[in-house]
Amino acid sequence: MIILLSGFLFFSGLFVTFKHVIKTRTNLKDADVAFLSTRIVSSIHALLASSAGVLIVASCSDVMNDRHRLATDFVWFGAPYMAYDIYAMYQVHHLSEMGKGSEDHTGHSLHTISKFLHKNVLLVLHHTALLTIFMPVTLFLRRGLGDFFIGCFFITELSTPFVSAGKVLIQLGLQDSTLHKINGLMVLLTFFLCRILLFPFMYWVYGRSYNIPLYRVPFRLPWHCNLGNLCILTPQLYWFFLLCCKARHLYLRQMKAHGNKAKTS
Repeated sequence: MIILLSGFLFFSGLFVTFKHVIKTRTNLKDADVAFLSTRIVSSIHALLASSAGVLIVASCSDVMNDRHRLATDFVWFGAPYMAYDIYAMYQVHHLSEMGKGSEDHTGHSLHTISKFLHKNVLLVLHHTALLTIFMPVTLFLRRGLGDFFIGCFFITELSTPFVSAGKVLIQLGLQDSTLHKINGLMVLLTFFLCRILLFPFMYWVYGRSYNIPLYRVPFRLPWHCNLGNLCILTPQLYWFFLLCCKARHLYLRQMKAHGNKAKTS
């Protein structure tokens, strides 16, 4: 319970602190201040989670039986972040709507909440599933087995700082900068390695540990393990598809801009 409370105070405290610092040192609108604060806190959480994952994976030679206390402690510590992040995203949405003048003076209504959920449905479902499914399974149902794989799931967060940086660069009007292009490549690389390729890697490591060919590993595992992995992997594939489409659109737009510039010169 102490670790859970510490996580709540840590992430919500960071959000409030960054909002205050950015607000007092810039002339940004409230929505932009909240947006930047949210992205910074998300990056900090991701770095902590991925660091914990690396430590766990590096310390577990037996993928099923070796234990590391971070496999449970960081779940307790990081769980409040999921609830906080939903609230923080809603606050950004609420302030943005207020800035557009599309809401009343409070900005809080069923219409506002419904619009927010419709816009962020996958992310909200993802966070909710982590709280209601991943957290109970990790803490109470796995009987102390598989800390190695919990560490692998933590490593999936490694792409988040680059995703956040890309959104911040766009918010600052730097979407055509070289830095944004480099960051975009890092987003695609880390997302593919840590959120897509990670799943066959986990199956391969399990198969190697028990001398099972990779193609037979899914038939060796309980059905609910395969189903859980599929439920986690599916939205990652969808998000990676969207990232690729966005990268392609940006590339074609820049090529068109260079072509128009060449014609006028």
